[in-house]
Amino acid sequence: MKIKQISIFLENTAGRIADVTRILKNGEVNLRAIMIADTADFGILRIITDDSDKALNVLKEAKFTTRTTDVLAVSIKDSVGALHDVLSLFEKNSVNIEYLYASLEKTGDRAVIIFKVEDAERGMKLIEDNGLNTIDTF
Repeated sequence: MKIKQISIFLENTAGRIADVTRILKNGEVNLRAIMIADTADFGILRIITDDSDKALNVLKEAKFTTRTTDVLAVSIKDSVGALHDVLSLFEKNSVNIEYLYASLEKTGDRAVIIFKVEDAERGMKLIEDNGLNTIDTF
């Protein structure tokens, strides 16, 4: 299954990420994965939450510019080489990875890696056809 990622466009100024986390905290929205990419002038904060609709509502009420994207949350064994095996699978099948990051979620010997791939449907099929599991909710 695909999962909804929220991208929040921010000015690159001190305290701006704290503004977002404050709004999510006050809205009782829990973060499950987070990453930021920045330039000199702005940043893109990417998050996955326990309730994306609620998160979008509280962020929009606070006048943040947001966008949603489908990503794959793949559960992998937390062991040496497990990430490489998934990356090799994508490589061998010419699935372009635009970016990836790790989730805050970890259970037992499993970790969750978030993949933004060029073709989410194709990536999802490849994951399923090779016996890997995805997470659709946190």
